[in-house]
Amino acid sequence: MSDDIGFAFELETDSLSDSLGRFLPRRALYIVTGNIGAGKSLISQRLAYGLVSNGVRTTVVTTELTTRGWLEQVNSLGYPLEDAANSGTFTLLSRFGVVSDEVEESVDIEDVLSSEALQNADISVIDRASMILQNYEGTPEQLLSRLRTFCSEERSLMLLLDPDEISDEMMRTLSASAEVSIEMRTSEVGGSLSRVLAVNRFLRAAGPVQPRIGWRVEPGMGFIVDITAVS
Repeated sequence: MSDDIGFAFELETDSLSDSLGRFLPRRALYIVTGNIGAGKSLISQRLAYGLVSNGVRTTVVTTELTTRGWLEQVNSLGYPLEDAANSGTFTLLSRFGVVSDEVEESVDIEDVLSSEALQNADISVIDRASMILQNYEGTPEQLLSRLRTFCSEERSLMLLLDPDEISDEMMRTLSASAEVSIEMRTSEVGGSLSRVLAVNRFLRAAGPVQPRIGWRVEPGMGFIVDITAVS
C-alpha cells in the first residue's frame, strides 16, 4: 500500500526494490529515458506489476501495443495483470484499443492527463510519452508546469521518453526537474548485450539507491537484477 514514505513496488522474484530506494516518492514526476530497445517499456512493466501487487492504483497508457497485446506481453514475463484490470486496481489504455485499429483522432498530453483513469490513479505511466509530446505547441516550461500541477494533486506520473523524438531542450527540462530520473543504457561487451539502469536522480529515497544496476530479462521470470554487472 502507499503511505507517507511512498509507493512500494517490491516483488519476491527480484531485488530491484532493494537497489532502487524501496519506495517511489509520492506527488512526484519520474522520467525514464532511452533509445528504442533500451528497456524503457520493460522496466515500466516491472514497476507497474510491483505497484499493483502492493495495492497501488496504477494506470498505464501505451502508444505501442493494443491492450490485449500489452497484457499478453507482461503475462509472458510472469507479470499477470488481467485480474487487477478486471477488479479496477489496474487500468490500461491504448491508442490502438483492444485490436490493431488505431484511433483516428490525435491525442495530446492534455487529453491523456485529463482522462478519468489518470485522474483516479495513484501512479500513471505513459509509454512512450515522447510520441505524444512530439507535437506539443507550448514551451518546455509550460509543459513542466502542467505536469507539476497534475502531480501536486496526490498523484505521481512516469514518462517514458525517447530522446530522438523530442527536442533537447524539452528533454533537459524534464530530466533536470524530475524527482526520479532514470536512463536505460545498452552496450555490447564481448559479443554480448549489456543492459544497465542508470539512476541520475532519486529524491526522497527510503532506502539505498545504486547508481548503476545491471539487469537482464528472462521469459516467465521478468526483470532480473544482474549482480555480476556494474552496480
